[in-house]
Amino acid sequence: MKKTIFQVILLLLFIAICLSGFFIGRHILNLPFRATNDALHKEESSFSLDFLIPGGTYIDEKMTIGEVLKLRTNKEKSLYEKILRATSELIPPRYRYMLDLLLFFFWSFLFMSFLRIFTFMGYGRALRGSLFLGACTYYFMPDFSPGKSDDIFFIGVALLIIFIRAYFHKKEKRKIKLRT
Repeated sequence: MKKTIFQVILLLLFIAICLSGFFIGRHILNLPFRATNDALHKEESSFSLDFLIPGGTYIDEKMTIGEVLKLRTNKEKSLYEKILRATSELIPPRYRYMLDLLLFFFWSFLFMSFLRIFTFMGYGRALRGSLFLGACTYYFMPDFSPGKSDDIFFIGVALLIIFIRAYFHKKEKRKIKLRT
């Protein structure tokens, strides 16, 4: 009973920390950019928002920090990503999806090797963890298919495998508990 209460308290604490971080982040992103940056300069703070200003862009009084951040992140992609996008358009879609699958399995294999060599995880747990970590890495790395649909697909499949395993494990525990 104490273990369950402790886990519930930890879960509620984790949820409270995540929600407070979300609301604080949303509040910060809704602050006016120029007034906030001017206040930081006036206080001679070691941190200012100057690095967010894209070159050659006028920031008016009404723009928020979130809008300036969107301007900064919507800049042109790097030369590597431009070349990869131009090259991937030449590859037929069927082969592009095969390359995406190979890239996903490559990242998963690297994580699987790491988890098996440096931890005492079993093969099943290491495989599930490596599939999820490989999908997360695949999501953030450039790939052969433009868009986020394939990235979300790989993360969804990895999470689905983890949730199915957790469901069957819990069901198995219930059967054992009912037998005793």
